[in-house]
Amino acid sequence: MELQGGPGAGPEQWFRHQPADEPQVRLVCFPHAGGAASAYRDWGRLVPPGVDLLAVQYPGRQNRLREPCVERMAELADRIAAALAPHLGLPMAFFGHSMGSAVAYEVAVRLEQRSGLVLERLFVSGRTAPHRVPPEPSAPRDDRELLDSVRRLGEPDAGAYDDPELLPLVLPSLRADHRLLGAYRPERPVPLSAPVTAFGGESDPACPVEELAGWAELTTAGLRQRTFPGGHFYLVEHRAELVSLVGTQLTGAPHGH
Repeated sequence: MELQGGPGAGPEQWFRHQPADEPQVRLVCFPHAGGAASAYRDWGRLVPPGVDLLAVQYPGRQNRLREPCVERMAELADRIAAALAPHLGLPMAFFGHSMGSAVAYEVAVRLEQRSGLVLERLFVSGRTAPHRVPPEPSAPRDDRELLDSVRRLGEPDAGAYDDPELLPLVLPSLRADHRLLGAYRPERPVPLSAPVTAFGGESDPACPVEELAGWAELTTAGLRQRTFPGGHFYLVEHRAELVSLVGTQLTGAPHGH
């Protein structure tokens, strides 16, 4: 567990960079609730040449463990949008999984409204469109219920929640992320000018495949959909195929996987 980076960490702490030799497009990847930039550690070798990859590191985990977690979507999206300012020199696309889909959407809205930057494409995964989430979701009442819900979804790093030494380090970010999601209900969602692709697992209990269609209401440039066998974390087993599809939609040329 990395412990560097205190509360005064600079904008560079927001991202893990997997650079391309000759970058043509920048793909920014947003983790799920309780997740970290390491969820995308293998993507750099799978994306096509020319795709420069930034994985977002939310505060309160891994190298930002000493920083307080962010529990309000507006604050989190504002801070990520600001941290992206030095990285806007290339065409840009976002990929978000689960909570990361909602965060990616909110950051995309801010970049359009404040910088005039329209993404090449927003890729969302395993998440109902924000304005379609029920207004009073059944949230876990205590830590045990929260951990049980994470295990049921097949969280790939859930073993950390069974380790009595790691649990105090990883549980606060999971709690904070679920509080953020519980309070996030956009009443007047803004349609993006960027096209959207929605991915999902065919047996995902957190986001049934029919709910992916709701993202069409958040873009004026069209929605594509693609599902994979598997549950909420289908993207672990199908990582190579998923990244190849993302790369194809960004560059027009399939990668050799």
